[in-house]
Amino acid sequence: MPSKNQTLTPLELEIMQVLWQSGPCTVAEVQPKLQAQLAYTTVQTMLNVLLRKKKVKRVQEGRAYRYRPVVSRERASGNALSDLVTRMFGGSSEALLMAMVDTQQISAEELARIARKMAAAESRPTEEKE
Repeated sequence: MPSKNQTLTPLELEIMQVLWQSGPCTVAEVQPKLQAQLAYTTVQTMLNVLLRKKKVKRVQEGRAYRYRPVVSRERASGNALSDLVTRMFGGSSEALLMAMVDTQQISAEELARIARKMAAAESRPTEEKE
């Protein structure tokens, strides 16, 4: 199960998405790109939380800091998905997939595409998978 340090809160995720899309930004550049109208100091605090969690790094530019993501979108989504599977489905990926089928969150076409992709991955030699 990912630690609390690995999972991102909704606001942290929104800030990270700005950084993933825009590249390195200052607080003043992140603030207007967020959905909620947050105070400058709130955005600054959240970026400092992300810094403490080692999700971003910063470099000083004049009086401001420019923050850049050090965690990829793929890694963050993997951590979030792992946390969801653990907390909601007892660690069972199959239970997650079945819940998606039961609630019509995934179509038969998507399942067929996933099955083809899994079959292709399983037929590759072991060294290619790593």
